[in-house]
Amino acid sequence: MRVKICGMTRVQDADLAAELGAWAVGFIFWPGSPRCVDAPSARALANRLPATVTRVGVFVDQPAAHVEEVASLVGLDLVQLHGRERPAYARSLARPIIKAVSLEQAQAQHTLAAWADAMLMIDGRDQRRPEAGGRTVDWAAAAQVAERREIVLAGGLCPDNVAAAIRTVRPHAIDVSSGVERAPGEKDAALMRALFEAVADAGRGVE
Repeated sequence: MRVKICGMTRVQDADLAAELGAWAVGFIFWPGSPRCVDAPSARALANRLPATVTRVGVFVDQPAAHVEEVASLVGLDLVQLHGRERPAYARSLARPIIKAVSLEQAQAQHTLAAWADAMLMIDGRDQRRPEAGGRTVDWAAAAQVAERREIVLAGGLCPDNVAAAIRTVRPHAIDVSSGVERAPGEKDAALMRALFEAVADAGRGVE
């Protein structure tokens, strides 16, 4: 199971995510987030990561030119869009896209068709914090979407529930941020280790 740890702001957290085998780490560049980092700080963190770890930048309705500038400076592999961006906007960007949508949007065929070229993330949408859902979605409904295409599951995941979420939804990847934090942007090492242990346990129960 691919694990993305989002909202990275500290060296020790990025290092631990890589050590534990994270598929990706996320850096949030939306000023409205308490986990926002500037491009130079994110670049310093990204440069510490091994090549096996995917670097993801999270943006919310920000100008394409700004996204491209930050992506180039930091060395991002993927751009994650959490706003009201349209497919045409995404196609103007040079890097592959993760598009975050609500479960209701993901269930709509027109959403799946419009974002056919992007990796789709389903999260618990919070209009006050569009870069991080934080709310658990209906896993049974998400599982129906996962049968139709590969998804990244987010929203309220933590060490206590991630195994059940994986077994129910069978997503392509999971995305976790607040579920392994002691404070916004400050990951808890014990929670991170517990999360990866739970993910490994879930994998033993999924064919």
